[in-house]
Amino acid sequence: MTTSLGPAIFVGPKHVPVLEQAVREGGGHLVPLADAEGIVYYGSDEAGEIVGMLHPEVRWVQLPHAGVERWTGNSIIDDDRLWTSAAGAYAGQVAEHALALMLLAARGLHTLARVDHWTPKVTRPLAGSTVALVGAGGIARALADQLAPLKCRLLAVSDSGPFPNATRTVVRADYREVLPGSDYVVISAPSTPATHGMIGATELALMKKDAWLVNVARGELVVTDDLVAALREESIGGAALDVTDPEPLPTGHPLWSLPNAIITPHAANPEGAYWATLAERVRENVRRLASGEPLLGRVDPHQGF
Repeated sequence: MTTSLGPAIFVGPKHVPVLEQAVREGGGHLVPLADAEGIVYYGSDEAGEIVGMLHPEVRWVQLPHAGVERWTGNSIIDDDRLWTSAAGAYAGQVAEHALALMLLAARGLHTLARVDHWTPKVTRPLAGSTVALVGAGGIARALADQLAPLKCRLLAVSDSGPFPNATRTVVRADYREVLPGSDYVVISAPSTPATHGMIGATELALMKKDAWLVNVARGELVVTDDLVAALREESIGGAALDVTDPEPLPTGHPLWSLPNAIITPHAANPEGAYWATLAERVRENVRRLASGEPLLGRVDPHQGF
């Protein structure tokens, strides 16, 4: 229980000194699991591991990832205690990666950097493009800020009202409406049963012939076979993917060799930035737990994120 020492927190089951230090800096104190009122979880990510750690005194669990589908999908996250994720903590660095992918695609650097002879100019500027933000959480907001100097036109998908500085915002049920007019479709939505396969043959057919799909969310939001077909037929401009389905993407998969596909191996969140931002989330949520303030990244077990 919370004492003059602050909230009683267990970090683990893996020993992570940077997270233990964040607990102390947030005003908490480290205790064995049996004495904990809060768990800062870092382990194997196997769904059942965390179940064995829960006991009646645990009232808060901090998860290390922005996506929580591995736990919501197994009905582990419930209403019996407060669960928080790292949603939004990694937004800046993931948005930066999305911007890099967009610039790479616009300027054709994925091909031009490997040419062995002088070629005609076939690239285009990213500035002034129309960008659809499918998923209007922290990544989308950070990306919008990074795109602001380029004066891109933003179309957003959100159930939370108008997206800042977007020309148009549609609700999630109407996300297909932003596809036909966009030069870039950036997927940053959470992974839930409702979003799995949200970009398939029907949606790809709505996109412009020179439009690029950028996915920095989860691979299963895109139907891979349909995307491969669209890229082979050149019915869209290309795809820039930091996440894939399956993941890891197997050696020899068509996406590796298609000239209009850019693949990065789930690299949008650099290691150093990952630990710094996760520690900051832990530090702030321990502080908020001690002071009775609302915690960041609260997970809604009914929505799945």
